Amino acid sequence: MRYKSGIIFLLSLSLIFCASPQKKLQEERKKDPIYQYNMGNFFLNEGNIEEAIKYFKASLTLKPDYDLALCSLGLAYSMKGDFEQSINYYKTCIRVNPSLTEAHNFLGTVYQEMGFIDQAEREYRMAIGDAKFKSRHLPFYNLAKLYITKEKLKEALVYVEEALKIYGNFTMAYNLKGNILERLNRLPEAIDSYLRALDRLTPEGRDKDVSISFNLAVAYFKNNEYSKAKEIFERIYLKVTDLEMKDKIDRYLRIINRVHLPIIDTCINNVLYCGQEVSNETIRKPRNTGTPPIPSYGSVGRWTPAC
Repeated sequence: MRYKSGIIFLLSLSLIFCASPQKKLQEERKKDPIYQYNMGNFFLNEGNIEEAIKYFKASLTLKPDYDLALCSLGLAYSMKGDFEQSINYYKTCIRVNPSLTEAHNFLGTVYQEMGFIDQAEREYRMAIGDAKFKSRHLPFYNLAKLYITKEKLKEALVYVEEALKIYGNFTMAYNLKGNILERLNRLPEAIDSYLRALDRLTPEGRDKDVSISFNLAVAYFKNNEYSKAKEIFERIYLKVTDLEMKDKIDRYLRIINRVHLPIIDTCINNVLYCGQEVSNETIRKPRNTGTPPIPSYGSVGRWTPAC
């Protein structure tokens, strides 16, 4: 019995000693601005904006001129939709540390969201002007988006290509480039850019993707490649949660199904069917080769087979 009591006493004593260093560590963390900042980033990445703001502010209480915490607070408030607060923190960050270039880029995105296009462009160009900025592809990408809003598509294309020169695996830049090329009616190039965007996704990312695949399908549709467009629309349909996008897919599929008929050009007793002469009797027979080819519109307004 005494032996058991001794073991219990020793275990209790060890727990007390273990608890003491743990409590000491917690107290140290409360006084560490870097720890508080890191915790803020953790919660921000988890989407818990309020908790992130709490830790960022705790970090600034301990170190009021902590530039990274100021910048992250600007980001947190922009994600919350409080743009005025976001601008205040970004400006304070830049005043404390003018060389923190990412604050200029972030500030530009807030200005653009608020419709202050000139101010946004100024911030992006300041970020681009820093040759040492490791993420210079981001302000180039943002500047391309800004020039799309100005309807200056050729300039936008130049900026997005600059972003891709700096970072060749920039998935969203390829997607944006495809959008610009599509609007310039350079459809084969747009399709290629969308395919490059998809190629840079992980297998899991490609499986979950909706937006890039939708853009690719629309480009195929505009380029009269209806079967490819239909395959993509049908593949992503059940994944789409946005009702507006789903409605657009429905409309595209209705159009595709309406024009999805074999084209027959009679020539005396024979017909030209997708580049091959076959008899009228062959045409009357049921086809067992699957879906007939999709027609495309010819330059003079009559359908021509897209084989």
